[in-house]
Amino acid sequence: MIKLREALFEDLPEMLDIYNEAVLNSTATFDLQAQTLEERTVWFDKYGENYPLIIAELHGKVAGYSSLSPFRAKPAYAYSTELSVYIASEFRGQGIGSVLVAEILKRAAELGYHNVVSGVVGGNEASRKLHEKFGFAYIGCFKEVGLKFGEWQDVHFYQLLLNKDGNNG
Repeated sequence: MIKLREALFEDLPEMLDIYNEAVLNSTATFDLQAQTLEERTVWFDKYGENYPLIIAELHGKVAGYSSLSPFRAKPAYAYSTELSVYIASEFRGQGIGSVLVAEILKRAAELGYHNVVSGVVGGNEASRKLHEKFGFAYIGCFKEVGLKFGEWQDVHFYQLLLNKDGNNG
């Protein structure tokens, strides 16, 4: 059974493994080198209050995590947030992404966000389908904005507007 909870500092080594697997083997992130525990500690410390970081635990292991981050720094963007989700390779295809996204969107609505955005690298069909499942709309593409694995990568942007009552739409 999947258990959702707030990420704890003690989870950071497992979260680091999940992230570094994505860094080294996918285009899901545009980091080019594996991150250190110290670098990810700085990242971890940015979360809390208006920017939740949650994990899905399965069989006593961190199976994945999801977060809300500031969309942009200027004050007018305060009601917009960016969603991220990463799943450990051994747990992909088991519905963990859906459970995490459902919970993080619930929290986004409870926190009063109006808009949730996500960037999905071209070719990441699993992420595209996950976002569309939750009602995200495709809103555009930045062509060839990242160079990873010797190839130019496009980033497709998806957006979900939240109603005041917390429902999507």
